[in-house]
Amino acid sequence: MDKFPEKISVAVFLAAFMPDTAHPPSYVLEQYSERTPAERWLDTQFSSYGNPSKPLTSMFFGPKFMSARLYQLCSAEDLELAMALIRPSSFFLEDLSKKNNFSNEGYGSVTRVYVECSEDEGIPGEFTHWMLENYPVKEVKEIKGADHMAMFSKPHELCDCLLEIAHKHT
Repeated sequence: MDKFPEKISVAVFLAAFMPDTAHPPSYVLEQYSERTPAERWLDTQFSSYGNPSKPLTSMFFGPKFMSARLYQLCSAEDLELAMALIRPSSFFLEDLSKKNNFSNEGYGSVTRVYVECSEDEGIPGEFTHWMLENYPVKEVKEIKGADHMAMFSKPHELCDCLLEIAHKHT
């Protein structure tokens, strides 16, 4: 978005972290980490990797976190497949903290729509509302009854929502 804003009609943030232009790209993740009590992470495992003098943080979602925070309204089959495919991943905090702020002329010039999932436990509503106050968007849509993985818990509603956004903003 920052490099090629003229090529993007609309950016859709679906149950996602949404950076702003006033802070480094890591700011929203830092805020999420600060505001999220340790017990909310359930059985997620955090560990260091890479250069010991400049370690990076990885995270690995455990089955309790996945079933209670991400896939709580999905089918048992979708949850089981996700648990079979899960791998440790970067938390990206260290990488993003070294990046320059996104520009108002690039990233900030692209129309942004946020799609909130009403039952999202991965990025709870209070944090979503903080992000939207921190960096307002053109439009907020809601998928009622969707958990963090709307593509599995409410696929038809998500498709309808994305089509509506595309028709309105292209």
